[in-house]
Order: sequence, then structure tokens, then C-alpha cells
Amino acid sequence: MLLPDCASKMSEDKLGCNSVWNGDCCVREGDAVCNGKASKGLFLNLMPKKPGLSDFAKDPRKGAESLRPMLEEALRVIPAEQHSTTPLRLGATAGLRLLPGDEAVNLLKEVRTLLGSSGFMFQPEWVNIIDGTQEGSYQWVTTNYLRGSLGRRLDETVGIVDLGGGSVQMAYAISDEDYINAPKAGKDEVASVQQVKLLNMTYNLYVHSYLHYGLLAFRAEVFKHSEGTTCPCVAKDFEGSYMYAGVKHMAAVRDEGSHYMDCRALVVKILNVDHACKHLKCTFGGVWNGGGGDGFKQLFVASFFFDKAVDAGIIRNKKVASAVVAPSEFERAAKKFCSLSLAEIVQRFPKLKEQKRKYICLDLVYQYILLVTGFGIDPNQKVTLVKKILHRGSEVEASWPLGSAIELVSGYQ
Repeated sequence: MLLPDCASKMSEDKLGCNSVWNGDCCVREGDAVCNGKASKGLFLNLMPKKPGLSDFAKDPRKGAESLRPMLEEALRVIPAEQHSTTPLRLGATAGLRLLPGDEAVNLLKEVRTLLGSSGFMFQPEWVNIIDGTQEGSYQWVTTNYLRGSLGRRLDETVGIVDLGGGSVQMAYAISDEDYINAPKAGKDEVASVQQVKLLNMTYNLYVHSYLHYGLLAFRAEVFKHSEGTTCPCVAKDFEGSYMYAGVKHMAAVRDEGSHYMDCRALVVKILNVDHACKHLKCTFGGVWNGGGGDGFKQLFVASFFFDKAVDAGIIRNKKVASAVVAPSEFERAAKKFCSLSLAEIVQRFPKLKEQKRKYICLDLVYQYILLVTGFGIDPNQKVTLVKKILHRGSEVEASWPLGSAIELVSGYQ
């Protein structure tokens, strides 16, 4: 993520800025205006990059080199005279948090070497692994910023559930009363509440990140629990193994194939929803749920939720940026796919790629149970599946890096 240099102080009124203002610059969805001139910023020109850094755990130098195309794009779009005053950051998420041994350390070391020679403003500590709470709060800021909700009342904001590969984050604004009564963080624990000030409004933000409960990580948990027996979540004709975080998991298939109710029971067990709750209300694993309230009434769910909804046909138009659905639609799709063999899935859904169809029963069951049993959302409550948000005439990716950029320019803590 890079931000253009902002040298002189200008008034907000002069720029007509109703986006993010840090006292120096007006940062908008397509540019950052400083000294009356517009200059492109990389964090506003998102470049989807796959595979991610964690996929290069065994070859850290190659992992760093995989970032070079983005770095070259930044060098191209940001004026040369601003390179030395343009800060450059990299934040890694759950994929690196879950790597064993020194693999993450070695990856970040190579990345620091690459970025340190870029010519941009850079400090080694700007390459780091952000914790899940930061990721969740950045995602909340991104979503509400793009919707134009920042600076408005709590009941005009939306909550977010962001399902990544290694973790899932939930974040929403809570009342003053819930903030005051929030459980205190224990030793070595991350506080679940924080106060953030954005656009002259202070929000009490509840954030919790559930490591190992991302979609890809949860698949591994299911296969771990199925070792020595058959797995009810994989279809008949399934062959092979599942690799995650450098560990291979074998899956034995039942003669009759996948079964929705049996898979559901296994997912509920692993989700640990019956864990003792020391608070008034918990999600799963004994985690306080934040108290609910107005900030939780409208939910935007992102990342793998959107992708799997497209795969399963819940979202039929692949070109849409968002869609309003009920969690029950995930259950309906799960029942359908869990009743099919792999051969039948191939026949009925020929465009669905192999790596997706192998796990689609499990993925849909998990997503439904996570929303309804884990987070307590009514099966018929409408939620917004979101990939991009329409903002000032442009569809902008609803992902956490933009929130991180806003933090950098607005003094958000």
C-alpha cells in the first residue's frame, strides 16, 4: 500500500472533500488531491495478486519477487518526484500467521529487502503481520467508508463478517454501555473493543478474529477430526488429500458419499458452539459476541462468502458487485450439493473448477452454520454479500487494505 506525498495544508472546503481528510489531503476513491493536483495511489488501484505470500513459504525469495509487478506499477503511477516521500507498507494476514517455524520470518525478511531498495519512503517495521483484530477493524472502516457511513450515527453503520482463508473476522459499532461493560482482555489477549475517531465521530468498535476458522483452515480441521474414519462432508468419488499450511490431510469417503445432516453435525461440533460462556451472550468457543445492537442490524459479509455464493449459484450474475440474500440460501445450496456425487456435480455444474467442487458441500455447510449457529444470525435475515461497493460512480473492492490506508492518512488508531 502506498500513499502519495501530501506536502501543503489546504482547507477541506477548498478541496470539496467529503471523503477522508487528514488535515493535509483529501483522499478519495480514485485519487489523492494535494496542492490542487491529483496523483494516483496504489492502494486505490487495487491489483489482485495470487498466489499469496504464504504459498511461497519454502522459497521466500521467490515470494518477495512475486510482489515486483505491484511495485513496478507503483513506480509507474506515482510521479518520480514523490517516490522518496511516499510511504510503502505491507501487511500480511492469517496465511502467514499460521506458517510453522521461521517460514513467515524468512518471507518478511526477503520482502523488506525488496521494498527497502524501491526508492519509496520505507521503514523495516512497515512490513509486518497484522493481527486479526486490525484486519477486522480495517475491513469495517473500508466498508463503512465506501458506503458513506463514516461520520454518521451508530445505527447508520453496518457490521461486517469477513471470511478469509485462515481466519474469520466480525466487527461492528456498539453502544457506550456495551463498550463500558465489555470484558477486559486477559494477559496476552487482544482487547475486543476499541475506540476509533473518524470524520469527527467516535465509534466504539467491537472486533474479534477467529484464527483457524477461515474457510481453508476449517477444511483442515474437518479432515483432522475425520482421521481414522470417514468424512461425511466430501462427495462420493472424492480422491486425494487436502494440503493446508504445509500439512497433508487424508480424507476417507463414505460409500454413500456426503450427507448434509451428518456434515452439519460435524461442523457444529468443531465450531465448539457449546463451549462454556462466561458472558451474557457468546458466539462460539466462549467468545463474547459484543452485545449486538444497532450496529449489528445491517450486515455485510465478504470474501469467501461472496465467492462461494457465486460458485453455488446463489448469486447467478457473476458480474454483480453485491447481492442481498438470506443465510437460508446457503443451507438450501448445501443440501443440494451434499446430495450429489462428484460425477453428478461435474455433469450438472461443468464450469465449476475441480478444487471448488471437491469441497463445495463442506464449504456451504460451514458458511451456513457459521452465520446462523456461530454468529446467531436469523436464517431468514437479509445480509449483503459484498465484493465491491459502488462509491462515487465507481465499484471499489471492499477489502481491508483501503481501511489501513485510511488509518494512515486520517489518524485512526
